[in-house]
Amino acid sequence: MKKFLCLMLVCLAAISLFGCPDNNEENPNEVNVMTWQEYVEAEVGSKIVIEAYVQGHQSWWENKISLYAQDENGGYFLYDFPCSEETADKLVPGTKIRVFGYKAVWAGEIEIVTDEIDPDYAKIEIIEGSKVAEPIDVTAKLGTDSLINYQNMLVEFKGLTFVSLEYKNGEPGDDIYVTFSYNGNEYSFCVEKYLTGPDTDLYKAVGELEAGATVDVVGFAYWYNGINTHITGITVHAE
Repeated sequence: MKKFLCLMLVCLAAISLFGCPDNNEENPNEVNVMTWQEYVEAEVGSKIVIEAYVQGHQSWWENKISLYAQDENGGYFLYDFPCSEETADKLVPGTKIRVFGYKAVWAGEIEIVTDEIDPDYAKIEIIEGSKVAEPIDVTAKLGTDSLINYQNMLVEFKGLTFVSLEYKNGEPGDDIYVTFSYNGNEYSFCVEKYLTGPDTDLYKAVGELEAGATVDVVGFAYWYNGINTHITGITVHAE
């Protein structure tokens, strides 16, 4: 009996020394995923964690990638983000990902980036789930402040008039800067060579547009001092 009591006292002493688990303490492995609104309202430079579905990405290069993703409420753009080639190959449209990174803003574009101070924090995790977005018609939003709410989402503009184009560096092979008009106002679009390069039908189709042509345009609502959609599809209306 004395031996049993001694053992009990030893156990109680050990518990008091090392402490009991606190059931109210947060799980250190728990991930607090932000909503799109929380992400938008987060301070620039702060750490963020989001979950979304890949809708497209630019060319993988030197273990980095830039990609477009969205959830039910908004869009995201990961710029020059660390990514292995193996992971990049899996980032097809619809793939669900969890992203750890830092919030940044450049020329009005809200994006997720890495940080030189803590580069290991930035990462992409592929998780269960899949959803391919349908483009949202935002033609009526052109020229309004509410268009910013669709930043980086897959969108569509109908009935635009082609005005002009200019090749970056002056000749085919690089980005194409495209100007369309709607209701008397002009808007800048871009054929991003790392997204839809010179070997794609889209790149060639845009290069063959004639002034005055009426078109429908699909793309990612990227921002560069205002809407600067990265074009992924174009339909020319029959005359």
